[in-house]
Amino acid sequence: MKTNICCFLGHRTITKTENLRTNLYNIIEKLILHENVDTFLFGSKSQFNDFCLELVTNIKEKYPHIKRIYVRAEFPYISDDYKRYLLKSYEDSYYPESVIGAGKAAYVERNYQMIDKSKFCIIYYDEQNAPTNRKSGTKIALDYAIKKGKHIINVSV
Repeated sequence: MKTNICCFLGHRTITKTENLRTNLYNIIEKLILHENVDTFLFGSKSQFNDFCLELVTNIKEKYPHIKRIYVRAEFPYISDDYKRYLLKSYEDSYYPESVIGAGKAAYVERNYQMIDKSKFCIIYYDEQNAPTNRKSGTKIALDYAIKKGKHIINVSV
């Protein structure tokens, strides 16, 4: 049986509601049960990622076979202490080769790599609350996921 991967991408700040929590939980569980998703990719620097990690960690109690992977946009090489710290919350962590030398675009490149590996992208993109003083990293990721034909689930609506 082929398994699938899902990534989470979203705004740095979100409005956490019980409705969002319930909706996300149900979506994640359906992906596990009906789409054979067993691996979830997480980035950093986002309340949305933290919220999803919390939910997937709770769901892991019911489905212990699922894996949480932290995809780093910083620190290509990490100490054993930092790796042990990460492995308290994740089953693994890696630094994509495409991020090396990306400079300010490191997070964009990391997100592209997460999207490329995933069949499903759970995204929290709210156009009304997107930054106006710079290009939204979440919007860049959403546009890329659309271009790549990924199954996109926008949970901000």
